Amino acid sequence: MKNLSILGSTGSIGRNTLEIVAMFPERFTVKALAARNNTSLLAGQVEKFRPDMAVVFDETRAIELKSMLPSKSKVEIMYGQEGYRTAATYDSVDMVVTAVVGAAGLIPTLAAIEAGKNIALANKETLVMAGEIVITRAARNRVKIIPIDSEHSAIFQCIAGNRRQDLDKILLTASGGPFLNRPKNEFVKIKPRDALNHPTWQMGKKVSVDSATLMNKGLEVIEAKWLFGVSQEMIEVLIHPQSVIHSMVSFKDGTVMAQLGIPDMKGAIAYALSYPERLALEQPLPDFAAIGALTFEKPDLNKFPCLDLAYKACQAGETLPAVLNAANEMAVQAFLKQRVPFVKIPEVIGKTMESHAVVTNPAFDDIIESDRWAREQARDLIDRI
Repeated sequence: MKNLSILGSTGSIGRNTLEIVAMFPERFTVKALAARNNTSLLAGQVEKFRPDMAVVFDETRAIELKSMLPSKSKVEIMYGQEGYRTAATYDSVDMVVTAVVGAAGLIPTLAAIEAGKNIALANKETLVMAGEIVITRAARNRVKIIPIDSEHSAIFQCIAGNRRQDLDKILLTASGGPFLNRPKNEFVKIKPRDALNHPTWQMGKKVSVDSATLMNKGLEVIEAKWLFGVSQEMIEVLIHPQSVIHSMVSFKDGTVMAQLGIPDMKGAIAYALSYPERLALEQPLPDFAAIGALTFEKPDLNKFPCLDLAYKACQAGETLPAVLNAANEMAVQAFLKQRVPFVKIPEVIGKTMESHAVVTNPAFDDIIESDRWAREQARDLIDRI
């Protein structure tokens, strides 16, 4: 029996994780659930999975959650950063599923690592912001970090059983998002509802917009660099609209290995939870005959400048990836609120990066301060727009 703490239980990854727990009650128990503000869904999850504790964003939501639960409920309700930290380090937990969105995942993930908890990582921003610190501390505490992102799970699976020194290249696939075939001169017309209409994946709002700008793939390049200990030059992005090949790796003898499956996150989540075993999910196979052909193309960096900005942040390293991530979060949030147009997202990010004085050999506090500074800088740019 593996005891889980799920941070971000009401989001897409969290809900899928709980579906797998429900499918295999003899394998998994939920000890802690943490969400931000979807108290009604969290209340239902608490009643069904009966964790020891539940965490929400603030005291108001904690009171709200308590009012939704039966008076006899024994679940401990906490809130704020201390609550997330407690859920991440809870004594009886074996694995922490980090499924929160954005920079909010960094601090509880590091706390879990320091507590010796294995990590099932769906929060790519943790490694984008502080990859070297996270990987170093995980090694020191003998903690396994197993990726949940479908692309990184695919790479992880392809590398398994092979010698790392034989790895030649990581081929990171991208669907291309909803605007792959839309002319660039029509991007000015894009509305939030258009960006959220992903052709193959069902994801949360922020990740859907990141997929539409290809920033999601840029963040995944940075994440892959740290997860697999490779240089940026060893990572290539390929547009693959069918979303059947989740990613590939090539070896020095010219062999290419790919991991294929339907565009559904349950496979990657289940593999992270049960590694090195595989669970009988009874997922359907891709209908290869109906698909007919699998196609690939290079990403257009002129059309999707966010990917190029991520490449530059990855190359520079230090505190610039944290600035990239923070500015992107602010720009995407502003776009979803219709405060800035879609085409201004890369402008906000690029100008924020240009204004940043990069800190070399950053400590954790330097990264947090760079994140704070970038949000303030991006907010000013958004206000002027």
